[in-house]
Amino acid sequence: MFGPDQLLAAYASGVFPMGEARDDPRVFLVEPERRGVIPLDAFHIPSRLQRTVRAEPFEVRVDTAFPAVLDACAAPGPGREDTWINGPIRGLYLELARRGHVHSVECWRDGTLVGGLYGVTLGGAFFGESMFSRATDASKVALVHLVARLRRGGWVLLDAQFMTDHLQQFGAQEISQAEYLRRLAPALGVSPDPAGFAAPMAGAEAVPYARQPTTQAS
Repeated sequence: MFGPDQLLAAYASGVFPMGEARDDPRVFLVEPERRGVIPLDAFHIPSRLQRTVRAEPFEVRVDTAFPAVLDACAAPGPGREDTWINGPIRGLYLELARRGHVHSVECWRDGTLVGGLYGVTLGGAFFGESMFSRATDASKVALVHLVARLRRGGWVLLDAQFMTDHLQQFGAQEISQAEYLRRLAPALGVSPDPAGFAAPMAGAEAVPYARQPTTQAS
């Protein structure tokens, strides 16, 4: 049976799960030839987004509504009629969250969840899984806060799985799977600080943390 322990072992070996569709109960393990990564020491924030993050149009929370973030990421949307987050995968991520191996970054407005993202954490590696946005720039603000918090907490690798045009604007790079595995191995031995990730962070703090190496931002 493929359970949470097997899922963590899969991430540690450089593969990740996907489903064919919401109603398909099968879970596939994917090992792409090319990987998308967001270098934590070379994250780019467009100028307009910097102003948006500093203006704090959303209340940014961490790990307060992961099931809601997960379900929002799985919901149909423009250009996405179906989802790879099927029932078994949803159950696996909920269990990993209970074990402290999943983090969500959430954007709230007037008490309503309007954007966010989530990913799996293992050692000093963070495996970004999915994001959603129901308000302009909500997922982008969540991404800036994610990078800032990963740096403050001492993570060293941010895996984006696949390279996209959307991620390229933030400095994402496409590398070979072999190079990815070379970066992953030492990252798994790092012990980051979860409290540094979860502690409150103003928008004016998030921008410099996200733009600079941790030693400079602190």
